[in-house]
Amino acid sequence: MRWVSAVILAAVALAGCGQSASASGRVSAGVAAARSAAASTAANGPGAVLSVTTTTAAVSVTPARRHPVHRRPPRRPRGPAPGTLPQTPAEPPATSPQLHAEMADFWRAVQVGRVWPGVPAFFPEAAYVQIKAISDPQADWRNRLLGDYVLDVKAAHQLLGADPRAAKLLGVRVPESYAHWVPPNVCYNSSGYWEVPNSRVVYSAHGQVRSFGIASMISWRGVWYIVHLGAVLRSVNAGVVDDPAVGPGVSAYSGTC
Repeated sequence: MRWVSAVILAAVALAGCGQSASASGRVSAGVAAARSAAASTAANGPGAVLSVTTTTAAVSVTPARRHPVHRRPPRRPRGPAPGTLPQTPAEPPATSPQLHAEMADFWRAVQVGRVWPGVPAFFPEAAYVQIKAISDPQADWRNRLLGDYVLDVKAAHQLLGADPRAAKLLGVRVPESYAHWVPPNVCYNSSGYWEVPNSRVVYSAHGQVRSFGIASMISWRGVWYIVHLGAVLRSVNAGVVDDPAVGPGVSAYSGTC
């Protein structure tokens, strides 16, 4: 079954990732901690199901100077890291054991307000280097994409209230019907990938079902990864929550690369 979803996203110069920018101001020591963790993956978590939404709400979040270590043994990947292998044209399914594990890691990051447990759900740096035909894709990934992810995870954490660890992930709904292939040589890409806008993160907190969106996920080797959590483009250096809502939320279609 394909789920309905979308996000009102501004046109982007780069595929699903906005234009390369020098945004070193967004990178805190917390980003450095996340970068070191990105080489490995965080521990297996409970599964998730997958969904959608629109509208963005900016939340002012000051980047932490350092994210305290969330002491949990990292999950050791089996075989080569996904970003080191070549891309494939496989369209990711809306549900899979790997995606469920990624979303459980992502939810753990939102619960604790620290990005590194959620790095396994984020688009791999090595894959981004393969995809982007820009001068310094590594710097763009580290300074802009991961920097925004740090801010957006902290903003989403604020939604959970005084007892964030009690908030329960109910599912992540991926709108398969809105998934589309972005071919090579479009949006400064040297390789193609699938993109899906605005999946919905559905959770319960304080006895109420709530949700927020994932602005954009793109594929690598048949698996979805978050590339923009709160927004594809933003006008302020602050965390953004995509369309927080009571209930599972509703989405409109948005085409983006």
